Amino acid sequence: MKALCVCQPWAWLIIHGYKDIENRSWSTAYRGPLLIVASKCKTPTWKRNVFSSPEMEAALHKLLRRLKIKLPETFESGGVVGRVVLSDCLRASESPWFVGPVGWLLTDAEPLPFTPVRGRLKLFDVSWPPD
Repeated sequence: MKALCVCQPWAWLIIHGYKDIENRSWSTAYRGPLLIVASKCKTPTWKRNVFSSPEMEAALHKLLRRLKIKLPETFESGGVVGRVVLSDCLRASESPWFVGPVGWLLTDAEPLPFTPVRGRLKLFDVSWPPD
């Protein structure tokens, strides 16, 4: 099955149905089921890996407050955390999550039991379900 590696907290937001757009610099012709792999983040804080600036972190927290989303204190990383359907790749969207240049439209989000998987760049194949 195809998989995409996503940093936390974005992976959590995707698999819980909050984040319907995953922003990428590239498009893909692939459409269909997609495992979401939470990338292995360095501890103790995921913030160093996700936020490139204090402004970006402030913008995320403002959006989370507006959408009434409360993030958990900790996140699973280094494995499959859920499944979605990649429905389309867009150059524009009304979604508050779209920042472009390409937005992958994700639907039918479903958390799955955590399964360790080594992440990779781009789309990659994972034997699923695991043995």
